[in-house]
Amino acid sequence: MARGVYIHIPFCHQICNYCDFNKVFFKNQPVDEYIEAVGKEIEMVVHAMPEQFQNIETVFLGGGTPTALSAKQISRLLSLIHQYLPTTNLVEFSSEANPDELTTSKLEALYNGGVNRLSMGVQSFDQDLLKKIGRTHTNEHVYETIEKAKQVGFNNISIDLMYGLPGQTMEQWEQTLDKAIQLNLPHYSAYSLIVEPKTIFYIQYAKGKLNLPTEDHEADMYDLLMKRMGKSGLQQYEISNFALEGYQSTHNKIYWDNDEYAGFGAGAHGYLKGERYSNYAPIKKYIESLTNAQRPILQTHKVTSEEKQEEQMFLGLRKNEGVSFEEFNKKFGISMLDLYSDTIEQLVNNGLLSKDEHGIRLSRKGRFVGNDVFQQFLMGD
Repeated sequence: MARGVYIHIPFCHQICNYCDFNKVFFKNQPVDEYIEAVGKEIEMVVHAMPEQFQNIETVFLGGGTPTALSAKQISRLLSLIHQYLPTTNLVEFSSEANPDELTTSKLEALYNGGVNRLSMGVQSFDQDLLKKIGRTHTNEHVYETIEKAKQVGFNNISIDLMYGLPGQTMEQWEQTLDKAIQLNLPHYSAYSLIVEPKTIFYIQYAKGKLNLPTEDHEADMYDLLMKRMGKSGLQQYEISNFALEGYQSTHNKIYWDNDEYAGFGAGAHGYLKGERYSNYAPIKKYIESLTNAQRPILQTHKVTSEEKQEEQMFLGLRKNEGVSFEEFNKKFGISMLDLYSDTIEQLVNNGLLSKDEHGIRLSRKGRFVGNDVFQQFLMGD
């Protein structure tokens, strides 16, 4: 049964140099047609399996950039969501946003349409770095937009930051953290740059023209991040996420808990009835499928018991609370220690995991090499 719903809005006014998500330039795109198609997809899927949508806790609008839409288009999208999804029991309704696109009318459309959490892509407070990564907003946009959002009624606002950027110094990162923390927001996410294929940065990297920090330098940045967030009273609840009490992202925790969720929109991924699926990414193909009353599914994969167990480990270990022995046993009918005792013992001895009677979690040292730790729980390796 789905706990959450993800809805993909693939339009952008500017393509960032690091982004590999499914996205297109806004201009000359069939945006209104796309919004109606998303409504059709939601209606079709909920009608076909209503039992899967009885306890929806969260909706998340991602992209692309949902705020690339006009206020009128945002209102229409939200109206369709409420028309076809049972949203009365939602605890969290989030939208990603760009600081330079959030006009008062768009903020009001989001707020009046039930959105109660904003996740803004700030990335850096250094103007030179912002230009390098292809972002178009300024610091003033960030300050003004947050103030406008609060005036409209939003009090659950998060910003995304990035480190390990080309040419980024420790001083620049420290200044970005200072300015971010001074905003007194209840939630922050901070991610290290990953150079993904099919991005502008990847092309530069392949040509040897991308000046990336060393691994040690990036580790120092992550260390500073954890220290500064902790000092400011923000609790780290996942490798890359920090929040005040009561402001953790409920939607993202659905992913880390390895629970099921529905994905709607071009290129969206979902996990329903034990099956992972992805939709067609090309917008035209997505719309055509729904015009012909067909689900726009590109591929599906029935998740095996072994895969579910692996996912429970490497997703759950992202959370500071880690993976519970009791929860694992309840979910799979088998003891975690029966499956992974040697691996766990080795990682504990190496100081990368901590273990008590309740479960296991990454140690502080382990957070720096999380992906290496997760790899140890893939049984096929």
